[in-house]
Amino acid sequence: MSTLPPRARGSFRVMPGFGLSLGFTVFYLSLIVLIPLSAVFFKTFTMTWEAFWSAVTSDRVMASYRLTFGASLIAAALNVLFGGIVAWVLVRYRFPGKRIIDAMVDLPFALPTAVAGIALTALYSTNGWIGRYLEPLGIKVAFTPLGVVVALTFIGLPFVVRTVQPVLEDVERELEEAAASLGANPWQTFSRVIFPTVLPALLTGFALAFARATGEFGSVIFIAGNMPMVSEITPLFIITKLEQYDYAGATAIAVVMLLVSFVMLLTINMLQAWTRKRGQPEKI
Repeated sequence: MSTLPPRARGSFRVMPGFGLSLGFTVFYLSLIVLIPLSAVFFKTFTMTWEAFWSAVTSDRVMASYRLTFGASLIAAALNVLFGGIVAWVLVRYRFPGKRIIDAMVDLPFALPTAVAGIALTALYSTNGWIGRYLEPLGIKVAFTPLGVVVALTFIGLPFVVRTVQPVLEDVERELEEAAASLGANPWQTFSRVIFPTVLPALLTGFALAFARATGEFGSVIFIAGNMPMVSEITPLFIITKLEQYDYAGATAIAVVMLLVSFVMLLTINMLQAWTRKRGQPEKI
């Protein structure tokens, strides 16, 4: 029998109370996230509106925006499609070498991004192992925007696979068997039972892959070629500004990237919350 009074037993918490936990959370986030980001805004505020607008809307900067966000969206979408398939195979099938393939998914996490960029460039250059076969077909990957998409797809794949994989493991096989017993074909079972369950995880994986891709630098600079107006990404342009000691111009571009990324991620999170409410399997 517990010697604590009923009121003490009801208020007992393993972790500290809400007030202390919330205070620590706000302090830690402020120290790690809010203060560094606020420094970017404060530095940008030293510019006049005309100087800010000129810095963030020049032709070269706009071209880098289009490449960075466009390639990130394409890479994240590709990772949702093929990463979902990889997660499905790893969860639903047993085959020789499964553990090796499962470990290979995490390689982009462990591999230095510069090493990944050099390896991709060596593979897809005109005399590379893969590029030499694509060149006669008129497909040039290295030193083009297509190379940027390839690099961003490479570094974003683990985010989708590792987000979807545990959700697929928790999907009850009985629901699929019940759908089949009620006359549902495989497509109906997937679209009405499985897909609504994994959709929030797919959106989370998409958001993580997109966020990772927009800020990627090391693996892209080697394979992109960094040609202005063609294959120059925004993070590289920020580095160029810093090397020119134009700190305000660099932070101005960083603020635009931060705001655009935040709006897109907020939209995805709101869509994810909406799908969670409506994502219960439909009756067949």
